[in-house]
Amino acid sequence: MRTIADVNSNTQLCAVIGNPVSHSLSPAIHNRAFQELGLDFVYLAFRVEDVRSAVAGMRALENFRGLSVTIPHKVAIIEHLDEVADVDAQIGSINTVVNEAGKLRGFGSDGPGARQALVEGGVEVTGEPVLILGSGGAARAVGFDLAHRAVPSSLVILGVVEDELENLVRDLKERTGVNATGELLSDRSLERRIADSRVLIHATPIGMHPREDASLVPPEWMHAGLAVMDIVYNPYETRLLKDAKARGIKTIPGIEMFVNQALLQFEAWTGERAPREVMKRVVLDHLIRAGSRAEKR
Repeated sequence: MRTIADVNSNTQLCAVIGNPVSHSLSPAIHNRAFQELGLDFVYLAFRVEDVRSAVAGMRALENFRGLSVTIPHKVAIIEHLDEVADVDAQIGSINTVVNEAGKLRGFGSDGPGARQALVEGGVEVTGEPVLILGSGGAARAVGFDLAHRAVPSSLVILGVVEDELENLVRDLKERTGVNATGELLSDRSLERRIADSRVLIHATPIGMHPREDASLVPPEWMHAGLAVMDIVYNPYETRLLKDAKARGIKTIPGIEMFVNQALLQFEAWTGERAPREVMKRVVLDHLIRAGSRAEKR
């Protein structure tokens, strides 16, 4: 087990910045992975309000190798970086920074992480009609990545914030050429759109701990030809996924996307193949402990 005595002038620093960050599992995941591979890295969490100064500090510290970026800095940080991947510039947000000899490169790992989870779960997206629930940052990341790299036959976005929804659909059409449409989320629109979809991606906080019994989708609306992915990873199996599984529908839990995006970050910082099963076990153990504490209350 790594101790503070092992940290020295050669130790590479990685961190998550945001506000809040106290809930983040990233330090536990990455430090365990560094330990597994015997890498001289350490990962910390910093509550940051002034993102410009935080980036300047990263530039000034030679051993500051990488950042995970969370709410509310995913958009604001872009203007302070030297390079941002094209697709992420189109999305307008990033969640990862790599310091390459003082040059700061930013990219997003959420979209690729979600796409990889679908691939690993045996869900075909290319040429299929996809429905995304939600129009916020997660929906943007997933929608743009699929539009660029998986090319569904159609991409329907249902959201509750009208301006946000309209902007996302417009951006997808203009910047990717995907057949994108949007509609305000209602029982009527949801029932109709699910019937025409082969892949459903839930990208809202509904069903997240502690409101674990909540779901946007009545189970009777889910048909046999549908595959369902939920980006919520706490709890491991949301009400949406439980309902889908009970109907014999293929499901992809949010932990798969969460771990995949962490793998991409780890490999960008270290140049090493990430220990996937070790990192996934960290998350699962946390969810198991959290569930046990909840049952005792």
